[in-house]
Amino acid sequence: MPEAAIRHDWTRDEVAALFALPFNELLHRAHTVHREHHDPDAVQVSTLLSIKTGGCPEDCAYCPQAARYDTGVQAQKLLEVDEVLARAKAAKAAGASRFCMGAAWRGPKDRDIPKVAAIVSAVKGLGLETCATLGLLGEGHAQQLRDAGLDYYNHNIDTAPEFYGEIIHTREYQDRLHTLEQVRDAGLKTCCGGIVGMGETRAQRAGLLQALANLPEHPQSVPINQLVPVPGTPLGDAEPLDPFEFVRSIAVARILMPLSIVRLSAGRQQMDDAVQALCFHAGAGSIFYGEKLLTTGNPDVEHDRALFRRLDLHPLEIVEEAGTAHADILEAGHPDMDQASCGQGCGCSAAA
Repeated sequence: MPEAAIRHDWTRDEVAALFALPFNELLHRAHTVHREHHDPDAVQVSTLLSIKTGGCPEDCAYCPQAARYDTGVQAQKLLEVDEVLARAKAAKAAGASRFCMGAAWRGPKDRDIPKVAAIVSAVKGLGLETCATLGLLGEGHAQQLRDAGLDYYNHNIDTAPEFYGEIIHTREYQDRLHTLEQVRDAGLKTCCGGIVGMGETRAQRAGLLQALANLPEHPQSVPINQLVPVPGTPLGDAEPLDPFEFVRSIAVARILMPLSIVRLSAGRQQMDDAVQALCFHAGAGSIFYGEKLLTTGNPDVEHDRALFRRLDLHPLEIVEEAGTAHADILEAGHPDMDQASCGQGCGCSAAA
């Protein structure tokens, strides 16, 4: 796509106008953009593992891992490398091409980074793309994680700037932007999205997507989450979002950020297959694969495989092309990676 066509100056009125389009017109525009830049029948498959669960000091109103809420989630220590590696091997065998690791911290301490780096290095050695979400990063943390083999860093902005204070009080919106800046400066790819269905208005959903699209660089991965209300959190009784409004959010994200991969993320367990099909048509090109997202449910692998067959979809093959995260993995010649046997589900050309 010509660089001039990638915009970072969307106005709120322009984004609101996209949301207001007749549903079929919006989906037509979004699917047209999707087909121009992506294989419409391929879906990137990621698996997410909580490597450090519960006990978070933040007060995010949606999160069952916040220590201040009584949600039944018990605080656990950081998993050992071998345990994470076993789960990553299983994810790869099931067809995942990216392994995402989440830790319930406000942000890692300096002493935590070498431990996480060892985990990242081991997972990357399997030939998987790696992603981590650890909270706010300190000075030098992004560079250390990059040097260990991290490809993506996830840090969501969650919602529109003007609604943010209704959801979170323990960190500022600007804190999130600062971490994203550190991630970009370190040369990592960004995974950044938000959550809809938290009681925000459509104008505020437009504000979330406007903020994402006007970042200095569009996130390579844009997860759009639908709130999963968890009893014990302040949003435990939130009214469910109309499913077609969620599809609209996917479609608008696809139009605003044409080259990004929009991920159909949390909340899929609450969606029927027809709604998911509409999301794929609207431009969703990625899912999380597996039975759980951190601490909340997710459709299981067999259900997703069956859905893919019914919709004639296939997992995105990560090919060895210059500038891709997977090419970086192969080029690095990681000592724990048998390049001759690479390709068992990951799709890279080293299998040839």
